[in-house]
Amino acid sequence: MADSSSTYQAGGSGDQPKKSIIPGFGRFKVALSTVLTMEIIMQLAYIFEYPNCLIDGLRKADTTTSCALLMVSGMEERGQIAPHDISQLLDSLKEIGNPGTASTVQELFLKHTGSQLDPVPSPGPVPTPDHVPPPNQESDVPDTMSTFIQELKETGKALYDKIQPIPYIKDELDSVDKVFIEVGLERRVGKDSWKKLGSYHDIFPKEKGNPRIQIIEGDPGYGKSTLALQMVYDWCNEVSGSPFSGPDILICLNLRQLKGITSIAQAIKQCSLPFDSKLKLLDVEQLISKSNIWVIFDAYDEYPDQHNKVNFVMQMLKGKIGQHVNILLTTRSSCIPPALGARTGRIRLTGFDNAAQERYIRKVVTGDDEVVKKVLKHLNINPTLGVLCRAPLFSVMYAHLTHKGSMLHEISSVTGFFGHMISCFLSHTQNKLSGADESPENLQTHADTHAALDKLAFEALTSKMQQLVWDRTFFVGELGEVFYKLYVDVGILVEEKETHIPAPGKVPQHKTVVRFYHKLFGEWYAAYHLIECVKSRSYILPENINLYDLKFLFMFACGLDQPGGSQVIKLLGERKDGAESVVLCAPQLKEWSHDIQTTVRRIVSSGIDIYISDSRLLQQSTIQLLELASQHKIPISQVMLLESFSSVDPDSLPLVLRSGLCLPPLSTLKELVIWTEPGREVTVDEWTGILNYTNQCQLLKKLKLDLCLLPWMDSFPTSLGSVEVRWVTAIDGHEYTLQSGRWQNWRSGGILTRGAYDDLNEDSGEILTRGAYDDLVTKFRERCSDTPWQERRRAERE
Repeated sequence: MADSSSTYQAGGSGDQPKKSIIPGFGRFKVALSTVLTMEIIMQLAYIFEYPNCLIDGLRKADTTTSCALLMVSGMEERGQIAPHDISQLLDSLKEIGNPGTASTVQELFLKHTGSQLDPVPSPGPVPTPDHVPPPNQESDVPDTMSTFIQELKETGKALYDKIQPIPYIKDELDSVDKVFIEVGLERRVGKDSWKKLGSYHDIFPKEKGNPRIQIIEGDPGYGKSTLALQMVYDWCNEVSGSPFSGPDILICLNLRQLKGITSIAQAIKQCSLPFDSKLKLLDVEQLISKSNIWVIFDAYDEYPDQHNKVNFVMQMLKGKIGQHVNILLTTRSSCIPPALGARTGRIRLTGFDNAAQERYIRKVVTGDDEVVKKVLKHLNINPTLGVLCRAPLFSVMYAHLTHKGSMLHEISSVTGFFGHMISCFLSHTQNKLSGADESPENLQTHADTHAALDKLAFEALTSKMQQLVWDRTFFVGELGEVFYKLYVDVGILVEEKETHIPAPGKVPQHKTVVRFYHKLFGEWYAAYHLIECVKSRSYILPENINLYDLKFLFMFACGLDQPGGSQVIKLLGERKDGAESVVLCAPQLKEWSHDIQTTVRRIVSSGIDIYISDSRLLQQSTIQLLELASQHKIPISQVMLLESFSSVDPDSLPLVLRSGLCLPPLSTLKELVIWTEPGREVTVDEWTGILNYTNQCQLLKKLKLDLCLLPWMDSFPTSLGSVEVRWVTAIDGHEYTLQSGRWQNWRSGGILTRGAYDDLNEDSGEILTRGAYDDLVTKFRERCSDTPWQERRRAERE
């Protein structure tokens, strides 16, 4: 048989396609199959974004030769090799680190086809009915693009049009714009600093050269997914003034649904287009390659393939594919994708402040002023509620349930809040269903017997992939039909339709899957199973567990069961990365056993840091831990406030943090370090308040202030005699200790004075009279002139 390869060319009788013979290309394909190893084949498959079904077919080939021949056929069908052009294959081989193989392939191509790979127009891949128009017919790209956009908007509307603030309220679904309230946003500038943004419209800066990839991070319940849906709403409705209405295409993909998907085109086809879409996979590939496209990858922390180093999402984030795509990726702060480029932007959500909480209540719950005041009142007097309701998820549920008469305002712990909330959900649904198919007693029995659900949630959360989506048939088989139906009616479990697009020509597969309303509900039920696990004293926490990512799981466990919680804290304390988890969990216990006190003693003996970047929940838990340690007479070696200090309350003397939380005087604290914002100038009232605070800490031996300018004081409290006070300015050589009421240079021993002294101006020879402290002030402001604090000071004076 003659060696040939065919391409369609228009012309001939009736404009029917005819074959163009390319001598030697068939022999080249056979030769190519002999140099492709399994490793190269799989790498190329991922680079070329082959569908999962094709990759599975390659893996299941009987021999390497069979696999290589399948790969060659696949490359030809997709245009990655053609009779006149194999440049895409050569470039990809070089990209995966195989320049030698690329050279060999080029030699084989020259040998068998005689082609020098000059810029000869390629006739393209062998056409198929799916992706090439009929001969002599122009491509219908405009109509195809119009269809694409219309279908994306249809599926987008289906997403943003069914917001459910409370799980069991399914007959009052809202569009996202009816419930959306802007959360606090900050952009990372430099390594450790963050700058407040005015709006989510500012996420992509307008200036040229800014990152096209933005990571949006936040703790659980901080509104990441709701923000993503608001962006989708803006695009679908072409909202005036929103930058998200600008791109040709905006797509939101929930990453938990993308298990096994190997390309952005496949993800869009499977998850963002209607089931009956007339667009083929290759249509999608063509459309997104030529468009101004923005993609939102939602919930990276729930992405099943995040540990697969060659997943297409990571390839896009690293800029290896899809370099023209603007990307927004939402994730928990504890699950930032690794090894991101320097030009990746970072945005974090800081939650609801008091004004945002009030705006939500008035917009969604009620406009009655008295009711609004009543709902907000308890957030200000209950510190636990105040911290929890910074998270929009908790704030929203608190507002709705309190408006309906719940006593959530009496709750004093995270576990108490969540447990009461679950009880409200179940009680409401039981009242609604009572007398229908089940008696209230039977419904309560089903509600209380959830061991099977606990186990499934725990195993999913502690597995490497954290896959919190199950097949409905499997789930019902594990839990029972009645239990399953009750929890779906309550809204704790949510059903979703899932479509799998197989290989071309195959029939799409549909199934119903089930997930938790929110990942936090999974952590709640998993906590019950953890308590059962730790009853076996030989139980060890799996090493792969990300403790901070699952902090609520451990906090819930400690609040649900005193003996079990004590054992959980003991296990956390034994891990090198467990200190922060102990800080979060210990305040959930009503009583501290001897073992808990020993664990806490070990942690506070090495010092406690409170960073400005710590979440309010972590700061609040840290303060509670320190208070409890003092109450139990446990010595605290050091507390360091790292840019988190704000002021001092003149009435009750706690140190006020920039988060608004207060650190009360600690009777067993030995050393206090206040590392202020660079360039900060402490006022006389603040300095006096700090000194008065130290008087309330009976065991305090050291007080240190860093990076700030202290005000001049002619006298100091006599009670400071036993406390070593040290002041480190931002200027080299200006470090002082307080000795007998005077500042003494720590290195030279010289005394800092306020009185005048003569200094010689070396340029003019003029003798100047200056104060030593005044000179220090001048030098400090010059050195710190470009710090945000000094910039604010100058702006206020102007």
